[in-house]
Amino acid sequence: MAELSPETQKKIAEFQSIQAQLQFMRYQKQQYQMQMRDADFALQELEKASGELYLNAGLIMIKSSKDDARKDLTEKKELINVRMNTLAKQEDTIRQRAEALKSELESVLNKKL
Repeated sequence: MAELSPETQKKIAEFQSIQAQLQFMRYQKQQYQMQMRDADFALQELEKASGELYLNAGLIMIKSSKDDARKDLTEKKELINVRMNTLAKQEDTIRQRAEALKSELESVLNKKL
């Protein structure tokens, strides 16, 4: 097999880097999904709660009202949603670049064989 050109080697390295980025993005997406499930569960439990309510704030617990807790959880869900949407757009862009690189590399490598 002929030796690969520096340009092809560079494309292979870029493709590998993109694959690592996509894997990390999948991990981030899973983390956001878990955070969203936790927030949904907390909101469900909040509706069932009666009496005094306390929220974790680092290493301490702070007394809170149901309305304040609901507002806080709703804002967290909105933030997570924005992050998930941003991540999805980035993932699409990177995935398109990966597909383009894959096609280029397959074409070059098939010619070398």
